[in-house]
Amino acid sequence: MTIEFEQHIDPRLIPVLEKVHDPEIPVLSIMDMGVVRSAKIVDTIAQIQITPTYSGCPAMDVIGEDIITAFAKENITAKVSLVLSPAWTTDWITPRGRAALEKYGIAAPLDEQADKEALLGNKKIVKCPQCNSTNTKMVSQFGSTACKALFQCEDCLEPFDYFKCLK
Repeated sequence: MTIEFEQHIDPRLIPVLEKVHDPEIPVLSIMDMGVVRSAKIVDTIAQIQITPTYSGCPAMDVIGEDIITAFAKENITAKVSLVLSPAWTTDWITPRGRAALEKYGIAAPLDEQADKEALLGNKKIVKCPQCNSTNTKMVSQFGSTACKALFQCEDCLEPFDYFKCLK
């Protein structure tokens, strides 16, 4: 099930927003992460609303500063605010973002039911981003960040992060 949300983005601002990357996963732009909720120009100021990937995510302060800096490089003043509702979901990661995660070595989130099966160890369905095997096991519920779990491939033996499904 995909959760829809209203996204109001002035197309003129997209090129700048695509230059801002998630500091924890630098291959993902904030547009590909789906955290940008609104981006518009009001009285010559770019007003950007972002939704944190989870409540208290420390990356949001950095992302806010990076947005302001990216617009300043274009001689545009930007104001950033947080929008908490509806809560962000991994459904908002774009297909391009999912592909970038896999290429970077992080398994993209599964759907909600498959995620539960994988994290409880009931099924081997998390695909290794190095060799594409599903012969993987969870090593830890928490990986390099709270939104990821640490897995290991039992075929190529490589460890990798799995981006947990967040709903």
